[in-house]
Amino acid sequence: MLKNPSAKYQPFPAIPIQNRQWPSRTITKAPIWCSVDLRDGNQALAVPMNVSQKLDMFDALVKCGFKEIEVGFPSASNTEFSFNRRLIEEKRIPDDVTIQVLVQAREDLIEKTVQSLIGAKQVVIHMYNSTSPAQRKYVFGKTKEEIIEVARHGAKLIKDRLHRLTEGGTKVTLQYSPESFSATEVEFAKEISEAVMDVWQPTPEHKMILNLPDTVEVAMPNVYADQIEWICTNIKNRDSLIISLHTHNDRGTGTAATELGLLAGADRVEGTLFGNGERTGNLDIVQVAMNLYMHGTEPKLDFSDMNGLIAMYERTTGMTVPARQPYSGELVFTAFSGSHQDAIKKGLSGYDQHKTIWDVPYLTIDPHDIGREYHEVIRVNSQSGKGGVAYLLESEFGIELPKDMQREFGPIANDLVDKLGREVSGTELKGMFWKEYIERETPFALHHFHADGVDGVFTCRCSLVVNDQERGVVGTGNGPIAAFVNALVSDAGAPAFEVATYREQSLSSGTEAAALAFIQIKTATGKLVWGAGVDTNIELASIKAVLSAVNRAG
Repeated sequence: MLKNPSAKYQPFPAIPIQNRQWPSRTITKAPIWCSVDLRDGNQALAVPMNVSQKLDMFDALVKCGFKEIEVGFPSASNTEFSFNRRLIEEKRIPDDVTIQVLVQAREDLIEKTVQSLIGAKQVVIHMYNSTSPAQRKYVFGKTKEEIIEVARHGAKLIKDRLHRLTEGGTKVTLQYSPESFSATEVEFAKEISEAVMDVWQPTPEHKMILNLPDTVEVAMPNVYADQIEWICTNIKNRDSLIISLHTHNDRGTGTAATELGLLAGADRVEGTLFGNGERTGNLDIVQVAMNLYMHGTEPKLDFSDMNGLIAMYERTTGMTVPARQPYSGELVFTAFSGSHQDAIKKGLSGYDQHKTIWDVPYLTIDPHDIGREYHEVIRVNSQSGKGGVAYLLESEFGIELPKDMQREFGPIANDLVDKLGREVSGTELKGMFWKEYIERETPFALHHFHADGVDGVFTCRCSLVVNDQERGVVGTGNGPIAAFVNALVSDAGAPAFEVATYREQSLSSGTEAAALAFIQIKTATGKLVWGAGVDTNIELASIKAVLSAVNRAG
């Protein structure tokens, strides 16, 4: 990192706003919610959802109470287009739910988008084009006037095609986004938005949505609030607009930016379940809704079955919800500290007696409200989950298991503890880990290892004990581990595999500090197996971890 970051980076300029009002306001009602899981969240997946998975998620979003759902980018692919048509033709959209689609300001894309919506009851057509100085200069090479003309032309193309929907009884709401609003001069954002308004002619009775996205967080959330308040104060015909927010999380303040944006005058919020989205993700809409709930405001969304919602999300997206994700993470209602446990127990007892306002230490809401339980995890017995096992290894011995390895070792440890039929100590748990991973020495055990490299090519020469017979092997690769993998497979007769994940850590300090390496391998059949190795030399710890995984895979 640079010692003088100001030589390369600069703060986003302040917004020209006087007597700002948002700091003194409070949020007293839920905004209009729009889920963008099926579009913004979907496009952020390495493997996008198929139609069946999208239908599964759509049904879950409806069950949660979303009345506006962005279902996709129908001009982007056949899957997206087919999903729209299936929703409409199979009458899967409840009468009180509006589907939203995204489209760039291009004629061919607009034409296909309109085709995808024929027969729907209620739709939002969301058009966007990018507006920031960097986008204008580097991506499009256009002046402000030319960028405005792109938006104006796109707006007219949509307007000219609306009769094909409205004549069939479709109620259409139009939405415009100056896509890189957060990095755009507010004066220009106002100018281009008003140019679109001039084409679409919204009224107080038939409003359009003006979406002002925090596409990339380039400033503190209070600056975004200033941007929103400036637009709300200065744009013409404010009463003909629904001001919408769409925040990302590049600075880790997506929730704060959304809440401050609502204080600044916004009416509507776009986001995703658990914050799925490109880069660092979108707004976690669960967080903002539950923040309202914990202050006594009805959020107009129902997360009573949080566990079921998480299961659906992980099944359809392939993503996981982090253990510490507010409200939804598996450990957010778990106390490891004895003093915290004692305070929570006393608070719960007091609430059970009086049933007044919730005021339990360390728990912002009653876990039962979202289908959860409060848990204590500080001891490990047969009922303990992987979180308790991982916590005890880390708190007592500093062993920080990778999350996927927790999922592998947790059930192994629980089975062993279950056979004992009692609580186990941290030392016993460490012994189980050592026996399962560190002490695995058959069929391969390391006797000697040496590796050196020339011009990026490493050669390792090893002495292995293979089924009680010592054997010398040689291998090459682009690093010591790669060379050792090559020696194992090509010279020692190990089944083919590749290294999938590597992690290392220090177990102690000083001249005798031990290094602990974790390696996950992927076999030829696709099986993922973890191994671990310990040595004062990190390279040797890594080699031992490879052998541990290979021995366990066999």
